[in-house]
Amino acid sequence: MKYKRILLKLSGEALAGDLGGGVCGTILESLAAQVQEIQEKGVEVGIVIGGGNIHRGVAGATRGMDRTTSDHMGMLATVINSLALQDALERKGVFTRVMSAIEMAEIAEPYIRRRAMRHLEKGRVVIFAAGTGNPYFTTDTAAALRANEIDADVILKATKVDGIYDKDPMTNSGAIKFDELNYIEVLNKGIKVMDSTAVTLCMDNEIDIIVFDLNTNGNILKVTSGEKIGTLVTKKK
Repeated sequence: MKYKRILLKLSGEALAGDLGGGVCGTILESLAAQVQEIQEKGVEVGIVIGGGNIHRGVAGATRGMDRTTSDHMGMLATVINSLALQDALERKGVFTRVMSAIEMAEIAEPYIRRRAMRHLEKGRVVIFAAGTGNPYFTTDTAAALRANEIDADVILKATKVDGIYDKDPMTNSGAIKFDELNYIEVLNKGIKVMDSTAVTLCMDNEIDIIVFDLNTNGNILKVTSGEKIGTLVTKKK
């Protein structure tokens, strides 16, 4: 395998599938099977999940809700998704720990970096819930932060499309796909692969980002083993 330790970033919307909201059992089952596959090959896996299938903090704020309150609701939504994924993984026999940036001892461990590293070294999948624990920061930023803290080799951002395009490929048939970009190009072009805070954090610490299609079964194994799929965001270019 090309990567020994990865940080897998999943959007909440990806878990919803065609349901439009909530968690799709079929997608959850497929995702758990793919994570199990790479974990059995010795890859250490950390996961950050968004909460957009349940509540988006920014969306709530645009409807007049207090932004801090709305963001805290979004953090709790990520905990729900994390517990759902933990259950799916453990039903496959994969040892999993949910670590929350907001303390809730009855359902998740508090996030402690050294403990998270130890879980990974013991072969447990670690799901980082509740974002950074702070409002005004997205789960993209949480993924970049956790990837740096656990010394991940790469961030794998799983989406509904097969890479980064110059336009939305869902609405523009002439959208052009990029095979590789550097961080500065992503920031200058305003490409919404991750928010600017997350991209800058990855740039400063030279952690590559690979954006790929989650809906194609086996893609997590392919990208972890070094197969060139999706779009690579890197310092080199």
